[in-house]
Amino acid sequence: MLTRRDFLKAGAVTALGFRHTPCDSASAAPWLQASVAADTKLVLIFQRGGNDGVNTLIPYGDPQYSAANRPTLFIPRASAIDLGNDFAGLHPRMAPIMDLYHHRDLDGVDGPGNLALIHRVGYPGQSQSHFDGQQYWETGVPGKPAFEEGMLYRQMALTMRPETNRLAAVAISGTKIMALTGPQAVPTVRDPAAFTFSGSAARTRKLLGQLPSVPQGSDGSGLLGAYGGPRDFPEKPYRELVYGTGLVLMDAMQIIREAVAQGPYVPSGDAAYPSGDLGTKLTHAALLLKRTPVRLVALNMGGWDTHANQGQINGTHGGLLAQVAQGYQALYRDLREQWDKLIVVTVTEFGRTSRENGGRGTDHAQACVMLAAGGRVRGGVYNCDAATWQPGDLFSAQDRYIRRRTDFRTVFAEIFTRHFGSDPATLEAVIPGYAQAVLASPQDFLPLNFLV
Repeated sequence: MLTRRDFLKAGAVTALGFRHTPCDSASAAPWLQASVAADTKLVLIFQRGGNDGVNTLIPYGDPQYSAANRPTLFIPRASAIDLGNDFAGLHPRMAPIMDLYHHRDLDGVDGPGNLALIHRVGYPGQSQSHFDGQQYWETGVPGKPAFEEGMLYRQMALTMRPETNRLAAVAISGTKIMALTGPQAVPTVRDPAAFTFSGSAARTRKLLGQLPSVPQGSDGSGLLGAYGGPRDFPEKPYRELVYGTGLVLMDAMQIIREAVAQGPYVPSGDAAYPSGDLGTKLTHAALLLKRTPVRLVALNMGGWDTHANQGQINGTHGGLLAQVAQGYQALYRDLREQWDKLIVVTVTEFGRTSRENGGRGTDHAQACVMLAAGGRVRGGVYNCDAATWQPGDLFSAQDRYIRRRTDFRTVFAEIFTRHFGSDPATLEAVIPGYAQAVLASPQDFLPLNFLV
């Protein structure tokens, strides 16, 4: 009898063979030549609601950051975390993340220097709609709300050979995450331990069954036998897509069941994940990263739409930032053996207004802050220093917001090419229209070189 993995490698038809691609025919096949390391990984944390980048990575060098503009939100410079560039400070509740940032060349403290703090990230014609803004960041195609295929999904489908690795990507969520949405099935898992059929282990094994001894053979059993067995109704449209999707889901379930069966997850070393939803999701992510072949993990963190009572240091916003900082610290301590192969990135659909509103909060704005950490990240502050930030840039867009200096697609292009090894042709397929966007706004696509 073939093993499950042997069966998959033997060439069982999957949905990948019937995927559509948003790029034109000239760029439809470059993934075949892409040079991608087999074990590089990424964790994406989406801060849903729009993070206040002004009070995350604080531009003290701009005199407009003041109590006059932020009467209840202003954080005195003496309270913030010094980042070593005599211009920017980090929110004081983010102290745990400094484990990653510290380095003699950055702030005079010994450490890995593996945290990039990237300010003023956005895109042309920035939407201030939560729905559209989130979709543009996740699809990589700003301005096209009808486009519904994820950017991370395309990187997975084009370069990570999901026909042999059915768990190349996973969304840790109770709902679909657009970044990993596409024709190829990608599991959405709320809790790995519950990602199975209800009932006893024996009942689950019987329901899953066994693959046939040869692809599309008739001697299988259960759901694996049904999806891996003979194809009926040959005249039906999407016939192979249905069978392939079934195999993907059954195999992913089996992989995760095997991971959970190894026993309760105990983080390595002194890693301590934050309490609450984010900590739970990151713990699940660490389990899967250690015990399965997953390479892309995406998860959500809500609560960032701080229109009212945002709080200064110990308020709502500070509490959210504290969770993010502790989550980064825990991943770094827990995944030391993978750290050189891993990158952890935060995104949010937009930043917040530079001036506080009447409700002691902030409203939807434009450019925002991204965090990127990993063993190959050149730590430091980007786009928030005396050389790049002019006095008054806090109100550089419509006299209310911070204007972007870097297009978010530039950040992801560096990740896709330098971290995952994709070539330029593959990049154009993963981020459709990237080359044209660079030509249209070259100043927005200057490389940050935050990755070695």
